[in-house]
Amino acid sequence: MQLLQHFKELTIRPKNAEELKGLILQLAIQGKLTADWRAKNKGFEPASELLKQVSLEKENLVKQKKFKKDKALPKISKEEIPFGIAKTWVWTRLGEIGTTNVGLTYKPAHKNEIGVPVLRSSNIQEGELCLQDLVRVNTDYREKDIIEEGDLLICARNGSRRLVGKCTIIGQIDEIMVFGAFMAIFRSKFNPYLQLFIQSPQYRSKLDGVETTTINQITQGNLKATAVPLPPVEEQKEIVKVVETLFKEVEQLEQLTVARIGLKEDFVTSALNQLTTINAKQEWTFLQDHFKSFFNETTNIKKLREAVLQLAVQGKLTVDWRANNPDTEDASQLLKRIQKEKTQLIKDKKIKKEKALPPITKDEIPYDLPVGWVWCRMQEIGLFERGKSKHRPRNDFRLFSDGKYPLVQTGDVSSAKKNGGIINTHKSLYNNFGLAQSRMWDKGTLCITIAANIAETGILGFNACFPDSVVGFTEIIDNGNSLASYVEYFITIMKSDLEKFAPSTAQKNINLGILYQLKFPLPPLEEQKAIVKKVNALMGLCDRLEQEVQQSQAHSEMMMQSVLREVFEKESKTVAV
Repeated sequence: MQLLQHFKELTIRPKNAEELKGLILQLAIQGKLTADWRAKNKGFEPASELLKQVSLEKENLVKQKKFKKDKALPKISKEEIPFGIAKTWVWTRLGEIGTTNVGLTYKPAHKNEIGVPVLRSSNIQEGELCLQDLVRVNTDYREKDIIEEGDLLICARNGSRRLVGKCTIIGQIDEIMVFGAFMAIFRSKFNPYLQLFIQSPQYRSKLDGVETTTINQITQGNLKATAVPLPPVEEQKEIVKVVETLFKEVEQLEQLTVARIGLKEDFVTSALNQLTTINAKQEWTFLQDHFKSFFNETTNIKKLREAVLQLAVQGKLTVDWRANNPDTEDASQLLKRIQKEKTQLIKDKKIKKEKALPPITKDEIPYDLPVGWVWCRMQEIGLFERGKSKHRPRNDFRLFSDGKYPLVQTGDVSSAKKNGGIINTHKSLYNNFGLAQSRMWDKGTLCITIAANIAETGILGFNACFPDSVVGFTEIIDNGNSLASYVEYFITIMKSDLEKFAPSTAQKNINLGILYQLKFPLPPLEEQKAIVKKVNALMGLCDRLEQEVQQSQAHSEMMMQSVLREVFEKESKTVAV
């Protein structure tokens, strides 16, 4: 049996635990968990004899006027039998082997601190009776409303489909208790086994189709009419025992898995934090040696990506590169050349003169930079320009009729991360009239959103226009777009900080001045290329790690589906011999 064969492997993922419990219950009521037991224990009375005994007992109770005779239930048709069972088992209806009642109706005015306790849905927690939230009422109740030891208490009505059918067996109680109108009890000799049946996917599949307008419910009628596979008494005991054992193992393995993942996440978080707060080459070497061990969860790989970008803008990814390239031009010289080019562009009236920003003080510096790097304002490193305002389809449809020039909007920038950071979608097309009032940006331009989803980034994959909710960054000193990539890393890291500047309005936004003010760690020109190369390599590693996680999850899902097919595939509807 695949479930038992791959049991521990299937419990590696916590989300599988509940599904595994459902499979265990399904196998239990099909008799598959006790096949070996049956082979070794052939002398027990078959379930058909149980039915005869129960029928005689009911007749005696009716004669003694202790029990009202039920309306005869129809025989089970072949169409109602979903799977074959062992020859010692029998298909019957719940109404044939027990009795059921619905509970007490009371009004809020009847609540009283010294009244009789009324058990409700909230008193069933994780299959156990919980008496911490008892409601007591001072009202008349019927004898049939009283709970007895051994009763199966079932949530019969609830606004949540998930909660209908949860149940527990009543153990020893120290006072008279009744059950509420939204609850039901089932009273029989076989309740420990029947509790497993009520919780099984087989019963749930029938229950999910039973509902009124807004409240899902179990009625006395459909409960009594439910077809159930009934094993001999001794086998019922064995089934309950086996299920309890397997459930405990699932829970233990689940707890170990959750604890393992938690410890790993804590360690990874701590290690990555050390990497980004101190120059700890030893920690980086250790992590590199254990990438596959530590980064086999999606959350940890996401943290690794964030750490890589943080290390990049701190200069910690290129320590060896700097040691091998000591004569690289200082970033302060690069700043001077950028400023010179800007001055010329202003003279040529190609750009407007920018407002001077205050220099960065020592108190503002968040961390020390490597030798050759420099802190500056983001405004100083290139050109940041907003798209044209108000030129969107909702503002003026005339600009978009029969258009052929792409208009990239914030959603297109946000979706770039799904395509390796390249913007390859657009929602609308400008016509010539629209283009005359806008601007066409070159392929390769870095786009930064400053409205809606703030600080999302992407590289234009084609020439396009964009509205004022998007900012375009242009390098003044050509470096193969390395600075644009580096700016993208920085903006990604600063995303949470930039979002704090957005006012709490329906449409969140920040202004261009906030980007200008950012303190920016500028590397030398040649080191920018080295950083981009290193980041690309590490992001490629993250991609491969994620692919391995996805393959592992797919394997787990495929295995689970294989088990599901084995358990739920249609069997012969004739009784197994």
